[in-house]
Amino acid sequence: MSTASRPAAATAAIASIPAPRSADMPCGATSPHPLVWGPPGAIPDERRLRHLGQALAEVLAGRRPPETMADRLTDQAYRDLVRAGRMLNAAHPPLAKSLHVNEPRDGAIEMCVLVQCGERNHVLAIRLERHGVQWLCTDFETA
Repeated sequence: MSTASRPAAATAAIASIPAPRSADMPCGATSPHPLVWGPPGAIPDERRLRHLGQALAEVLAGRRPPETMADRLTDQAYRDLVRAGRMLNAAHPPLAKSLHVNEPRDGAIEMCVLVQCGERNHVLAIRLERHGVQWLCTDFETA
């Protein structure tokens, strides 16, 4: 991601990273709260996955700035999130409800979150992949 398209806070965080980053590394990789769940192979717990879904829904509803999610997404997913803008029309703040998690292969999780937005519900699909001990969102879709 070029520094021209990255938010100032994320650019400052990246400036402090001594080693070059690959395209699969998270934006703002110096965050003190990465998505880490125990030893390699550990499956994330439902509470944390629901919080991730909630935060992503809030960004897609225009109620949270995308840079607050920068440390939980790969560069490509972050670019997609910024480009997506407001995708969920919600008269009320979105609320992550039921969650369905699938592990299609070791090191990858796909989850589906039902997001209640007042009288209308949306579905948010999220793919996470393990990068070392950190889980990063690599893709998302909503309907």
